[in-house]
Amino acid sequence: MVGAAAAAAAPPIVRHMRYTPRRPGRSEFVTLRRLKMHMVCWGDASLVRPGRPPLLLMHGWMDVGASFQFTVDAMRDDRLVVAADWRGFGLSDPTPSDCYWFADYLGDLDALIDHLSPDAPVDLAGHSMGGNIVMSYAGVRPHRVRRLVNMEGYGVPDARAAQAPKRLAQWLDELKQPPRLRSYDSLAGVARQLVKTNPRLDPARAEWLAARWSRVGDDGRRHILGDAAHKIVNPVLTRTEDVLATWGAIAAPLLWVEGDGKDFEGWYGGRYTRAQFEQRLAAVPQVQRLRLQPSGHMLHHDQPEALARALEAFLDGDRPAA
Repeated sequence: MVGAAAAAAAPPIVRHMRYTPRRPGRSEFVTLRRLKMHMVCWGDASLVRPGRPPLLLMHGWMDVGASFQFTVDAMRDDRLVVAADWRGFGLSDPTPSDCYWFADYLGDLDALIDHLSPDAPVDLAGHSMGGNIVMSYAGVRPHRVRRLVNMEGYGVPDARAAQAPKRLAQWLDELKQPPRLRSYDSLAGVARQLVKTNPRLDPARAEWLAARWSRVGDDGRRHILGDAAHKIVNPVLTRTEDVLATWGAIAAPLLWVEGDGKDFEGWYGGRYTRAQFEQRLAAVPQVQRLRLQPSGHMLHHDQPEALARALEAFLDGDRPAA
């Protein structure tokens, strides 16, 4: 009877269906700037034609290109889509140095676009850190981008010259004590962490993503496919006037996509306000806006179907529905 009572009191086991991609991607590798870069590709060059160039999706910090699978699954099969892993993330090589520089991401992206579409502009989209990078790239190489999408790439706070000594000292200190990333005892542990970080993430999708977000190390534990050196502070200060000048040079129409926006103030703690971000966005000549709700920062996980519809409408020249 004791066993029966204990069984009755135990919480039910929640089972979920495994996520099966509707449109499985294929892995490809290319050497760019002496580094091996990994890409997930959906479709091939036969789908490229005037008005429908390759769509390049660039992920955010501590994410991977495969993370866009859920969005691509909700898109039509009539477009070549490529999601690359930034250096030091996913299956791409880490930087040969001991830290990461923002300008290197631009150099990698420039080389990747030259590889994918040497003679014509591409459609370019980025999430979070990837959104910040594609915005800079589109301002520096406006002729290489046909249409631009920024998903929650708000940028970083403005810095003052007086902050330079402290920032450089912090960078030097962090180089002496390299950061580490947590490891996990199982694939299920990685999936649980993904759901803990984003409670909106479907458990089946979390399980699928965990297998592509981590790998088994020599110690038998699961390690995240991200170089811990990404956590070292950037010693180069960000200045708003530089951002305004760069964003103001963007020639492509921009689709700005965000979630419910509730995390913004919490991230920056007053160091960067919504009004300051709006000042930067106002510098872009052509902007369409879209808010996806309910959705947090990881909108390609929270609202992949709605995001897919918005991307297709915008890339086809229509105005996405709010």
